[in-house]
Amino acid sequence: MRVVIIGAGLVGTSIAANLAADNDVIVVEDDPDRADQLQFDLDILSILGDGTSLATLQEAEVDDADMFIACTGDDRTNLVACGTAKTLGDPFTIARVKSAEYLRTWQRKHGAFGADHLVCSDLLTAENIVRVTGLPAAIDLDPFADGLVHMAEFEITADSPVASQTVAEADRFKSLTFAGLFRDGSVLIPGGETRIEAGDRAVVIGSPASVRGFSNDLNPSTTPDKADDIVIAGGSEIGYHTARLLEERESKSRLIERDETRARELAEELSGTVVMHQDATDVDFLSREHVDEADIVIATMPSDERNLLVAVLAKRLGVDRVIAVVNNDEYVTLFEEIGIDVAVNPRGVTAEEITRFSFESVAENLSVLENDQAEVLELELDSDSSMVGYTIRELDSELSGQFVVGALTRGGTLITPRGDTTLEAGDHVIIFVETSFADEIIARA
Repeated sequence: MRVVIIGAGLVGTSIAANLAADNDVIVVEDDPDRADQLQFDLDILSILGDGTSLATLQEAEVDDADMFIACTGDDRTNLVACGTAKTLGDPFTIARVKSAEYLRTWQRKHGAFGADHLVCSDLLTAENIVRVTGLPAAIDLDPFADGLVHMAEFEITADSPVASQTVAEADRFKSLTFAGLFRDGSVLIPGGETRIEAGDRAVVIGSPASVRGFSNDLNPSTTPDKADDIVIAGGSEIGYHTARLLEERESKSRLIERDETRARELAEELSGTVVMHQDATDVDFLSREHVDEADIVIATMPSDERNLLVAVLAKRLGVDRVIAVVNNDEYVTLFEEIGIDVAVNPRGVTAEEITRFSFESVAENLSVLENDQAEVLELELDSDSSMVGYTIRELDSELSGQFVVGALTRGGTLITPRGDTTLEAGDHVIIFVETSFADEIIARA
């Protein structure tokens, strides 16, 4: 497949890295240093120029492209680029936007702006946050197989009941698979005798009930049946969408916004949310409003520095669970190292969604974990698949890389995989695999 990508920021670079191995990828970038670096790092063609320019897109041979992805940091640039691409040929066009206004317009008429698919980063980020609030001990949660399967990632603390246990001892749930461990910057495929250590990040795959059960075992104090009191600091678009989605789930939330006009607008839009006109970094205010009693505090302000301050203040007040939006991807590790439970990077979330959509022809679903060290793939096996008829044990002996079949569904029913499970046509197979080995798994499917 020939793919033209406009923009070589974090989003564009991440998408290019994921697609480059099996596709002809061309990136258009107007920053010469970034264009040169991308060409050097990924060994792909980069073209220096304006992605909205007809001449530049002609140079990129968009008329011969199968897919066109506009993912710069400017909404209008991306929409104009898609419209221009459609004048040259008929690639499938994907535009990244931050504003939900453009998304609402596009939803009224798919194909508006020349975009065949629109990805709204603010809404995606809010959806990601809300998923995690549904399982407060998790740092990542993604549904697979139409919700029959959940993949969740948990950080193992020193006081966790499963720290120092073997995987066999920690796995007390019939419909759960320990898929992988991240330890000291590396991916570890665990066996039953693998000992779980403090500081590990454990990835489990299974039924929603079993994942929640494991979460309760892991840290019962932070996994209530429902988060009853959620505080959102910041009335940004991400904060607004987070509150709106929580209202749809009938969760109670309080939103703090320091701009009076914005606070008034939010109060009119969010009938089920308590909107407070105040500064979320005011310690006295936070104490008066008993923010320390909140189940979760979510920092969604546009400024990473203010989000960091709110997150630290919430932790000092005694809030168990703090989630922060981190716009600069270089700060994600900093937020995590100082004890913030979940750091959500909108550009990383957007890159994963576009990559997932781009892989739809070969994978039904995709999650990228730990800075692209590993992936969770959902593959639907047809009658021509070379996996059909093999047991999982036979596949493991034939394939060179390490992987774990975390779950599979057959006819809408969840099946917990074992070594002697034989794969059949029509199965949806959810596989945890190191990113470097993902292409071999996909090719086998």
